[in-house]
Amino acid sequence: MKLAILGSGQIVMDFLTMAKDLPDTELVSMFGIEAERAKMEGLANTYGIGKVYTDYQEVLNDPECDTIYVGLPNHLHYTFTKQALENGKHVICEKPFTIKSAELIELKELAESKKLILVEAITTRYLSNYLAIKEQIPQLGDLKIIECNYSQYSSRYDAFKKGEVLPAFSPKAGGGALMDINIYNIHFVVGILGKPDSVKYLANVERGIDTSGILLLDYPGCKVVCIGAKDSAAPIRSMIQGDKGSVVLNGPPNLCNSFDVNMNGQESQPMDKKVHPHRMYEEFCEFARMIEAKDFAKAKEMLEQSQVVMEIAEEALAGAGIILG
Repeated sequence: MKLAILGSGQIVMDFLTMAKDLPDTELVSMFGIEAERAKMEGLANTYGIGKVYTDYQEVLNDPECDTIYVGLPNHLHYTFTKQALENGKHVICEKPFTIKSAELIELKELAESKKLILVEAITTRYLSNYLAIKEQIPQLGDLKIIECNYSQYSSRYDAFKKGEVLPAFSPKAGGGALMDINIYNIHFVVGILGKPDSVKYLANVERGIDTSGILLLDYPGCKVVCIGAKDSAAPIRSMIQGDKGSVVLNGPPNLCNSFDVNMNGQESQPMDKKVHPHRMYEEFCEFARMIEAKDFAKAKEMLEQSQVVMEIAEEALAGAGIILG
Protein backbone atom coordinates (compact mmCIF):
# COMPACT_ATOMS: atom_id res chain seq x y z
CA MET A 1 0.00 0.00 0.00
CA LYS A 2 1.53 3.29 -1.15
CA LEU A 3 -0.11 5.87 1.06
CA ALA A 4 -0.78 9.61 0.78
CA ILE A 5 -1.82 11.14 4.10
CA LEU A 6 -4.32 14.00 4.17
CA GLY A 7 -4.02 16.23 7.23
CA SER A 8 -1.57 16.72 10.07
CA GLY A 9 -3.88 16.86 13.07
CA GLN A 10 -4.08 14.70 16.18
CA ILE A 11 -5.23 11.48 14.48
CA VAL A 12 -2.50 11.70 11.82
CA MET A 13 0.15 12.43 14.44
CA ASP A 14 -1.01 9.33 16.31
CA PHE A 15 -0.88 7.21 13.16
CA LEU A 16 2.64 8.34 12.28
CA THR A 17 4.07 7.13 15.60
CA MET A 18 3.09 3.60 14.58
CA ALA A 19 3.50 3.67 10.79
CA LYS A 20 7.10 2.41 10.86
CA ASP A 21 5.83 -0.93 12.21
CA LEU A 22 3.52 -1.56 9.25
CA PRO A 23 5.12 -4.23 7.05
CA ASP A 24 3.28 -3.49 3.81
CA THR A 25 2.80 0.29 3.84
CA GLU A 26 4.96 2.99 2.25
CA LEU A 27 4.36 6.62 3.21
CA VAL A 28 4.51 8.43 -0.13
CA SER A 29 3.26 11.93 0.70
CA MET A 30 1.42 14.32 3.01
CA PHE A 31 -1.15 16.94 2.07
CA GLY A 32 -2.43 19.98 3.94
CA ILE A 33 -2.99 23.70 3.74
CA GLU A 34 -0.13 26.10 3.04
CA ALA A 35 -0.18 27.37 6.63
CA GLU A 36 0.73 23.83 7.79
CA ARG A 37 3.58 23.35 5.33
CA ALA A 38 6.40 23.84 7.86
CA LYS A 39 4.75 21.40 10.26
CA MET A 40 4.26 18.82 7.52
CA GLU A 41 7.83 19.16 6.29
CA GLY A 42 9.03 18.51 9.83
CA LEU A 43 6.83 15.41 10.06
CA ALA A 44 7.97 14.24 6.63
CA ASN A 45 11.58 14.54 7.72
CA THR A 46 10.95 12.72 11.00
CA TYR A 47 8.91 9.86 9.56
CA GLY A 48 10.51 9.43 6.14
CA ILE A 49 7.64 10.72 4.03
CA GLY A 50 8.76 11.42 0.49
CA LYS A 51 6.74 14.49 -0.51
CA VAL A 52 4.65 17.32 0.93
CA TYR A 53 1.79 18.83 -1.09
CA THR A 54 -0.58 21.76 -0.58
CA ASP A 55 -2.39 21.16 -3.90
CA TYR A 56 -4.68 18.15 -3.65
CA GLN A 57 -4.72 17.57 -7.39
CA GLU A 58 -0.96 17.04 -7.28
CA VAL A 59 -1.53 14.28 -4.72
CA LEU A 60 -4.10 12.65 -6.96
CA ASN A 61 -1.85 12.95 -10.01
CA ASP A 62 1.07 11.24 -8.25
CA PRO A 63 1.50 7.76 -9.83
CA GLU A 64 3.51 6.55 -6.83
CA CYS A 65 0.41 6.76 -4.60
CA ASP A 66 -2.33 4.14 -4.83
CA THR A 67 -4.20 4.86 -1.57
CA ILE A 68 -5.43 8.03 0.16
CA TYR A 69 -5.79 8.19 3.95
CA VAL A 70 -8.30 10.94 4.79
CA GLY A 71 -7.39 12.27 8.24
CA LEU A 72 -9.15 15.61 7.82
CA PRO A 73 -12.00 17.17 9.87
CA ASN A 74 -15.33 15.34 9.58
CA HIS A 75 -17.05 17.74 7.17
CA LEU A 76 -14.27 17.30 4.60
CA HIS A 77 -14.41 13.50 4.44
CA TYR A 78 -17.01 13.23 1.69
CA THR A 79 -15.48 15.74 -0.74
CA PHE A 80 -11.88 14.53 -0.46
CA THR A 81 -12.88 10.86 -0.58
CA LYS A 82 -15.03 11.40 -3.67
CA GLN A 83 -12.20 13.18 -5.52
CA ALA A 84 -9.78 10.39 -4.63
CA LEU A 85 -12.13 7.69 -5.92
CA GLU A 86 -12.82 9.64 -9.10
CA ASN A 87 -9.05 9.70 -9.66
CA GLY A 88 -8.63 5.96 -9.23
CA LYS A 89 -7.26 5.86 -5.68
CA HIS A 90 -8.26 3.45 -2.92
CA VAL A 91 -9.46 5.32 0.18
CA ILE A 92 -9.14 4.84 3.92
CA CYS A 93 -11.39 7.46 5.53
CA GLU A 94 -11.31 8.33 9.21
CA LYS A 95 -14.43 7.98 11.29
CA PRO A 96 -17.12 9.16 11.12
CA PHE A 97 -17.19 8.20 7.46
CA THR A 98 -19.45 11.06 6.38
CA ILE A 99 -21.93 13.45 7.94
CA LYS A 100 -24.92 12.13 5.99
CA SER A 101 -25.72 8.52 5.14
CA ALA A 102 -26.64 9.50 1.56
CA GLU A 103 -23.05 10.68 1.08
CA LEU A 104 -21.72 7.31 2.18
CA ILE A 105 -24.08 5.46 -0.15
CA GLU A 106 -22.87 7.61 -3.05
CA LEU A 107 -19.21 6.94 -2.19
CA LYS A 108 -19.87 3.23 -1.81
CA GLU A 109 -21.48 3.04 -5.26
CA LEU A 110 -18.64 5.07 -6.78
CA ALA A 111 -16.00 2.77 -5.28
CA GLU A 112 -17.84 -0.30 -6.56
CA SER A 113 -18.11 1.15 -10.08
CA LYS A 114 -14.39 1.98 -10.10
CA LYS A 115 -13.37 -1.36 -8.53
CA LEU A 116 -11.61 0.41 -5.67
CA ILE A 117 -11.30 -0.41 -1.98
CA LEU A 118 -13.12 2.06 0.29
CA VAL A 119 -13.07 1.55 4.06
CA GLU A 120 -13.65 3.48 7.27
CA ALA A 121 -10.78 3.75 9.72
CA ILE A 122 -12.53 2.61 12.89
CA THR A 123 -10.09 0.77 15.11
CA THR A 124 -12.63 -1.15 17.19
CA ARG A 125 -13.68 -3.50 14.40
CA TYR A 126 -10.15 -4.76 13.71
CA LEU A 127 -8.74 -5.16 17.22
CA SER A 128 -7.99 -8.73 18.31
CA ASN A 129 -9.60 -8.14 21.68
CA TYR A 130 -12.85 -7.02 20.05
CA LEU A 131 -12.86 -10.08 17.80
CA ALA A 132 -12.19 -12.21 20.89
CA ILE A 133 -15.11 -10.57 22.70
CA LYS A 134 -17.38 -11.45 19.77
CA GLU A 135 -16.24 -15.07 20.07
CA GLN A 136 -17.38 -15.07 23.71
CA ILE A 137 -20.91 -13.88 22.91
CA PRO A 138 -22.53 -17.31 22.31
CA GLN A 139 -21.59 -18.62 25.76
CA LEU A 140 -23.26 -15.61 27.43
CA GLY A 141 -26.67 -17.02 26.52
CA ASP A 142 -29.47 -14.69 25.47
CA LEU A 143 -28.18 -11.11 25.50
CA LYS A 144 -30.25 -8.79 27.66
CA ILE A 145 -28.33 -5.54 28.24
CA ILE A 146 -25.35 -3.78 26.63
CA GLU A 147 -24.02 -0.63 28.24
CA CYS A 148 -21.17 1.40 26.74
CA ASN A 149 -19.87 4.51 28.48
CA TYR A 150 -17.17 6.53 26.75
CA SER A 151 -17.03 9.79 28.70
CA GLN A 152 -13.87 11.84 28.38
CA TYR A 153 -13.62 15.53 29.20
CA SER A 154 -12.49 17.30 26.05
CA SER A 155 -9.47 19.55 26.13
CA ARG A 156 -11.46 21.81 23.81
CA TYR A 157 -14.57 22.09 25.98
CA ASP A 158 -13.24 24.92 28.15
CA ALA A 159 -12.60 26.99 25.00
CA PHE A 160 -16.10 26.12 23.76
CA LYS A 161 -17.65 27.38 26.99
CA LYS A 162 -15.77 30.66 26.48
CA GLY A 163 -17.20 31.04 22.99
CA GLU A 164 -14.38 29.62 20.88
CA VAL A 165 -15.86 26.97 18.59
CA LEU A 166 -13.23 24.50 17.35
CA PRO A 167 -14.12 21.68 14.89
CA ALA A 168 -14.72 19.21 17.75
CA PHE A 169 -17.77 21.26 18.81
CA SER A 170 -18.76 22.81 15.49
CA PRO A 171 -22.07 21.75 13.89
CA LYS A 172 -20.77 22.94 10.52
CA ALA A 173 -17.64 20.78 10.87
CA GLY A 174 -19.65 17.71 11.89
CA GLY A 175 -18.50 17.75 15.50
CA GLY A 176 -20.20 16.74 18.73
CA ALA A 177 -20.07 13.84 21.15
CA LEU A 178 -22.05 11.35 19.10
CA MET A 179 -19.99 11.78 15.92
CA ASP A 180 -16.74 11.65 17.86
CA ILE A 181 -16.50 9.18 20.72
CA ASN A 182 -19.99 7.66 20.69
CA ILE A 183 -19.37 6.43 17.13
CA TYR A 184 -16.98 3.87 18.66
CA ASN A 185 -19.74 2.67 20.98
CA ILE A 186 -22.15 2.33 18.08
CA HIS A 187 -19.67 0.30 16.04
CA PHE A 188 -18.99 -1.87 19.09
CA VAL A 189 -22.70 -2.71 19.36
CA VAL A 190 -23.56 -2.97 15.65
CA GLY A 191 -20.66 -5.37 15.15
CA ILE A 192 -22.39 -7.69 17.62
CA LEU A 193 -26.11 -7.14 17.09
CA GLY A 194 -26.48 -5.48 13.70
CA LYS A 195 -29.15 -2.90 12.96
CA PRO A 196 -31.52 -1.97 15.82
CA ASP A 197 -35.29 -1.80 15.64
CA SER A 198 -35.37 1.75 16.99
CA VAL A 199 -33.07 4.63 17.86
CA LYS A 200 -33.45 7.48 20.37
CA TYR A 201 -30.86 10.07 21.36
CA LEU A 202 -31.15 12.06 24.58
CA ALA A 203 -28.57 14.80 24.09
CA ASN A 204 -27.21 17.69 26.10
CA VAL A 205 -27.17 20.39 23.43
CA GLU A 206 -25.23 23.63 23.68
CA ARG A 207 -25.24 26.14 20.83
CA GLY A 208 -26.56 23.58 18.39
CA ILE A 209 -24.15 20.73 19.18
CA ASP A 210 -24.31 17.72 21.48
CA THR A 211 -21.62 17.97 24.16
CA SER A 212 -22.83 14.68 25.63
CA GLY A 213 -25.72 12.28 25.25
CA ILE A 214 -27.33 8.92 25.84
CA LEU A 215 -28.16 6.83 22.78
CA LEU A 216 -30.83 4.15 23.24
CA LEU A 217 -30.92 1.25 20.79
CA ASP A 218 -33.72 -1.30 20.94
CA TYR A 219 -33.13 -4.88 19.76
CA PRO A 220 -35.44 -7.88 20.15
CA GLY A 221 -34.83 -9.11 23.70
CA CYS A 222 -31.84 -6.79 24.25
CA LYS A 223 -31.67 -3.15 25.28
CA VAL A 224 -28.60 -1.01 24.59
CA VAL A 225 -27.33 2.22 26.14
CA CYS A 226 -24.43 4.09 24.50
CA ILE A 227 -23.16 7.05 26.49
CA GLY A 228 -20.76 9.53 24.94
CA ALA A 229 -19.61 12.65 26.77
CA LYS A 230 -17.08 15.36 25.97
CA ASP A 231 -18.31 17.72 28.71
CA SER A 232 -17.74 15.37 31.66
CA ALA A 233 -15.68 12.33 32.61
CA ALA A 234 -16.40 8.94 34.16
CA PRO A 235 -14.86 5.46 34.27
CA ILE A 236 -14.80 4.21 30.68
CA ARG A 237 -16.04 0.68 30.10
CA SER A 238 -18.53 -1.45 28.19
CA MET A 239 -20.61 -4.33 29.53
CA ILE A 240 -22.40 -7.09 27.66
CA GLN A 241 -24.90 -8.99 29.81
CA GLY A 242 -26.52 -12.31 28.95
CA ASP A 243 -28.57 -14.72 31.04
CA LYS A 244 -25.53 -17.02 31.43
CA GLY A 245 -22.76 -14.49 31.94
CA SER A 246 -21.24 -11.16 31.01
CA VAL A 247 -18.22 -9.53 29.39
CA VAL A 248 -16.71 -6.32 30.72
CA LEU A 249 -14.42 -4.33 28.43
CA ASN A 250 -11.93 -2.33 30.45
CA GLY A 251 -11.42 1.09 28.87
CA PRO A 252 -12.69 2.60 25.62
CA PRO A 253 -13.87 0.53 22.64
CA ASN A 254 -11.34 2.15 20.29
CA LEU A 255 -8.53 0.61 22.39
CA CYS A 256 -10.02 -2.69 23.64
CA ASN A 257 -7.03 -3.13 25.95
CA SER A 258 -8.40 -6.05 27.96
CA PHE A 259 -11.67 -7.63 29.03
CA ASP A 260 -13.11 -9.92 31.69
CA VAL A 261 -15.44 -12.85 31.12
CA ASN A 262 -17.82 -13.50 34.01
CA MET A 263 -19.89 -16.67 33.79
CA ASN A 264 -22.67 -17.07 36.33
CA GLY A 265 -21.30 -18.56 39.54
CA GLN A 266 -17.71 -18.74 38.27
CA GLU A 267 -14.59 -16.72 38.93
CA SER A 268 -13.92 -13.85 36.55
CA GLN A 269 -11.46 -14.63 33.72
CA PRO A 270 -9.26 -11.71 32.59
CA MET A 271 -8.30 -11.82 28.90
CA ASP A 272 -6.02 -9.83 26.61
CA LYS A 273 -5.42 -10.92 23.01
CA LYS A 274 -3.91 -7.74 21.55
CA VAL A 275 -1.04 -8.18 19.12
CA HIS A 276 0.41 -4.65 19.09
CA PRO A 277 0.43 -1.81 21.64
CA HIS A 278 -0.89 0.75 19.14
CA ARG A 279 -4.63 0.70 18.43
CA MET A 280 -4.27 1.55 14.72
CA TYR A 281 -1.81 -1.20 13.82
CA GLU A 282 -4.26 -4.03 13.16
CA GLU A 283 -6.66 -1.97 11.07
CA PHE A 284 -3.92 -0.65 8.78
CA CYS A 285 -2.44 -4.13 8.36
CA GLU A 286 -5.88 -5.30 7.25
CA PHE A 287 -6.35 -2.31 4.93
CA ALA A 288 -3.04 -3.11 3.22
CA ARG A 289 -4.07 -6.76 2.89
CA MET A 290 -7.46 -5.87 1.40
CA ILE A 291 -5.88 -3.55 -1.15
CA GLU A 292 -3.13 -6.00 -2.12
CA ALA A 293 -5.57 -8.92 -2.41
CA LYS A 294 -8.32 -6.81 -4.00
CA ASP A 295 -10.62 -8.24 -1.33
CA PHE A 296 -13.76 -6.42 -2.38
CA ALA A 297 -15.98 -8.86 -0.47
CA LYS A 298 -14.36 -7.89 2.84
CA ALA A 299 -14.45 -4.20 1.97
CA LYS A 300 -18.16 -4.51 1.14
CA GLU A 301 -18.83 -6.22 4.47
CA MET A 302 -17.10 -3.40 6.32
CA LEU A 303 -18.91 -0.75 4.28
CA GLU A 304 -22.28 -2.30 5.08
CA GLN A 305 -21.61 -2.00 8.82
CA SER A 306 -20.40 1.58 8.36
CA GLN A 307 -23.63 2.36 6.52
CA VAL A 308 -25.74 0.97 9.38
CA VAL A 309 -23.75 3.08 11.85
CA MET A 310 -24.23 6.20 9.73
CA GLU A 311 -27.96 5.57 9.51
CA ILE A 312 -28.16 5.23 13.30
CA ALA A 313 -26.17 8.42 13.82
CA GLU A 314 -28.28 10.34 11.31
CA GLU A 315 -31.52 9.20 12.91
CA ALA A 316 -30.21 9.99 16.39
CA LEU A 317 -29.12 13.51 15.49
CA ALA A 318 -32.35 14.26 13.64
CA GLY A 319 -34.38 13.13 16.64
CA ALA A 320 -32.37 15.45 18.89
CA GLY A 321 -32.79 18.38 16.50
CA ILE A 322 -29.08 18.61 15.68
CA ILE A 323 -28.12 19.65 12.15
CA LEU A 324 -24.57 19.07 10.96
CA GLY A 325 -22.80 20.42 7.91
